[in-house]
Amino acid sequence: MAGIRHHYSLMPPVIKLLLISNVIIFFLEPLSTRFMIGNFALWPMPHSALAPMLPVVNNFHLWQLVSYAFLHGSLMHLLLNMYALWLFGIALENLWGSRNFAVYYLVCVIGAGITQLMVASSSGAVYPTIGASGGVFGVLLAFGVFFPNQQLLLLIPPVPIKAKWFVLLYGIVELVFGITGTEAGVAHFAHLGGMLFGFLMILYWLNHPPRRN
Repeated sequence: MAGIRHHYSLMPPVIKLLLISNVIIFFLEPLSTRFMIGNFALWPMPHSALAPMLPVVNNFHLWQLVSYAFLHGSLMHLLLNMYALWLFGIALENLWGSRNFAVYYLVCVIGAGITQLMVASSSGAVYPTIGASGGVFGVLLAFGVFFPNQQLLLLIPPVPIKAKWFVLLYGIVELVFGITGTEAGVAHFAHLGGMLFGFLMILYWLNHPPRRN
């Protein structure tokens, strides 16, 4: 029987939809920044005593576990996340199929959001979290698992490294930064949460293989 040859797309449907939607929302943000951040960024539930001091906050809403990943604080923030999503995501969407990739990305985004809420709640801090980084880090982890020997070229220093070592190194750096509080303003534990939930999703799929659409 002749094998079926799948067309490899450099812009598969889910990646394309994510890129377009993130760019559109980024340019909508300045039209009503207060409304967008207050309602769609990821906010922990503020203590009642703090609520009068935080008029922008409408408290936590369930949809924020997804919507926060479509907001970005700067053009560079957006470009870096979207480039990494495209760079590592296209191989996975072509391998898994669009539906499975969409499910995986959503699990990573929600998992990163849950992790960030836990960290913020334990510290008592009330601040918004935005950006697709949690989902992107989950995609990075999956790329390292399924394409472990793919050579990547670091920028600083400009040396080649296999994907599996790159993912491991990045994970360790994020953990150290998160524990030590290095690079304040970056949600390091959200990144780790995206990787953790992505890993758990991959383990689940190993025992319950999804059907490729």
